[in-house]
Amino acid sequence: MVEQILRGKIGRVRWRIPVILGVTFFFHFLTRNSLALALPRLAQDFGWSDREIGANGKILLGAFFLSYGLANIVLSPLAERFGPKRSVILAIALFSGVTILCAPLGTSLLALVLLRLLLGLAQGIHLPMISVIISQWFPLQERSRANALWLLGLLLELAVSPLLVVWLVNAVGWQAAFAVLGISGLFVAIPLMVRFVQDRPQYYPAMTIAELDYIEAGQVPSTNLPVKTSVFLDWRILIGNRQFLLAVFGGSLNNFCTFGVLGWLPIYFNRAKGIDFEALGWPLTVVFMASVVGTLIMGIVGDRLGKRSLTAAIGCGLTGLLIYTATTMQDVQLLVFFFACAVFCQSAFIAQEYAIIQRLLPANQVGSGTGLYNGLSVFFGGVGGSFIPGMIVGATGDFDTGMVSVVAGSWLASLVLLVLARLLKY
Repeated sequence: MVEQILRGKIGRVRWRIPVILGVTFFFHFLTRNSLALALPRLAQDFGWSDREIGANGKILLGAFFLSYGLANIVLSPLAERFGPKRSVILAIALFSGVTILCAPLGTSLLALVLLRLLLGLAQGIHLPMISVIISQWFPLQERSRANALWLLGLLLELAVSPLLVVWLVNAVGWQAAFAVLGISGLFVAIPLMVRFVQDRPQYYPAMTIAELDYIEAGQVPSTNLPVKTSVFLDWRILIGNRQFLLAVFGGSLNNFCTFGVLGWLPIYFNRAKGIDFEALGWPLTVVFMASVVGTLIMGIVGDRLGKRSLTAAIGCGLTGLLIYTATTMQDVQLLVFFFACAVFCQSAFIAQEYAIIQRLLPANQVGSGTGLYNGLSVFFGGVGGSFIPGMIVGATGDFDTGMVSVVAGSWLASLVLLVLARLLKY
């Protein structure tokens, strides 16, 4: 029955949902990550030294995560009540608009910080509402693959954006480049959401009873968390649950590593390893393309083995080792190779992360619960990954030492996820 469903028309329709959501997340990260990619040129235009890049860069990169984390926590319950599809469309309109405003308003450090704060608020509900839609359309046994599909939007952005953004910045300047990126989100992502995505399969007219039964049979999560009826999740119960708390701790540490690399790698390649800004596109593309391949592979591994936390723990441990090795390399080819291997291993966590969270949460609390998880893990991990390497560079002027700080986060994340794997046996 399952094979017949997945081969049939409805199966193809159902698997189209995470692909469209991935397109929306592509533009989400394109607007978010453009600042990190443009930072070498922005620093050049503003005349910043290496230490000033560390001091100012940590504020620019960290400001986003402050508001983004809070928006995830506070606004997700309201967005779930407003409707996941409508909330995603609203988020796209808002974060695209804020990005466009960088062209006329991004003339000073203060203005850019304020715009980054607004961008974080605009994007805060996007991911939790994607999680709600995925949890409604896919049973538990398919969620690593379903989540990996929409996360490919993020990873493809990481692979494509170095070429695209560096080219745009060189062609029209970083402010006009931001305007182009914002406009593209409005005219591509929103029409796709309106046309192809529904909140729940019950509202899709072509769904069959067999398909609905198949989805429903895999929806009940194995969790000891009580189900509540209020749209606002009782966060005290979640925070008091050690499995959820460990997941937040592990996610925070992984985000420290992820955003430490994502935010600082362009300027690291440029200032520490001497790669010209005009030549940054291909090295960064090769590194982040490894995440695309890794996430596809690890999504399949997670669903087939069912040991998602253990898979993520092994990946995080190897990531730290490979990043440390990469920082010792002076040859550009070896440098890119080891960073590519590191992000490949890190994709083991990316592919499993939201399948683990969706399993821990009651079915009627996926949106607000994911918002709480993502808000806390991004707030602590994203701010930490922006501030701590920046503080080290600001104090020492040494980008290698700043990048090595990420290694400790990866290894700690591995230990926490091993403990979680033991508790979940999952």
